[in-house]
Amino acid sequence: MAGETRQPFEYATYPDLTNKRVVVTGGGTGIGAGIVDAYVKQGSQVVFLDIADEPSQQLAASYPDAAHQPRYIHCDMTNIEELKKTFAEIERDGAVDILINNAANDHRHAVADVTPQYWDDSLAVNLRHQFFCAQAVAPGMKAKGGGVILNFGSISWYLALPQLTLYMTAKAAIEGLTRGLARDLGNDGIRVNTVIPGSVKTPKQMALWYTPEGEAQIMASQLLKERIEPEDVAALTLFLSSNQASRCTGRDYFVDAGWYGDGK
Repeated sequence: MAGETRQPFEYATYPDLTNKRVVVTGGGTGIGAGIVDAYVKQGSQVVFLDIADEPSQQLAASYPDAAHQPRYIHCDMTNIEELKKTFAEIERDGAVDILINNAANDHRHAVADVTPQYWDDSLAVNLRHQFFCAQAVAPGMKAKGGGVILNFGSISWYLALPQLTLYMTAKAAIEGLTRGLARDLGNDGIRVNTVIPGSVKTPKQMALWYTPEGEAQIMASQLLKERIEPEDVAALTLFLSSNQASRCTGRDYFVDAGWYGDGK
């Protein structure tokens, strides 16, 4: 029932994810950290990229008994040369099997305040790196006979949320990016899909934007009256990257609790 304390979350087990080489961008906190956790528990070899060193280092050290310890690498996803060097370093140990393009930053902004530099910076942190990460891993995936790329979109642009015009522009474009990559890489056995989260209850969201009124509006907007947690998003991510989704590509998959309106 809505409002009850959530029971401990248990992921389905996907044997084919064991030992897979997984890269998660923006993996140090929030949804990304939930995704890292999910793959570590599957026995995958996880590398995650972020610029938030302290929480990322704490996350990497929090699995003393894991089959494979997750590895954190500091990487500014807006610096394409740094990004390329980072992926070259990762692939010295073998090609990437699964890329999770999660990194983003949903800064609020007024239309009148946007400068050309702010525009460029916003698309760099929310869109551009997804293409160049995919470009970096595609040759290795092709050589292995296949792989999975999951690009992260957002429910925001479907709802036309306020003060997020540039973020929503990037997130809308990601769905086009997915379609293009799925078409161009499909002959090489590489599957590409978009994961579209709704309003996910992360520490950042709760610290920066939580209000009782906002919480009530979210609940009124969802068909399911429970907040989405990072593990809900991670569970969909596991499925889409597993062999259970081997015929799924070029599509958008929502985990939004049935968000149908703005709650007004």
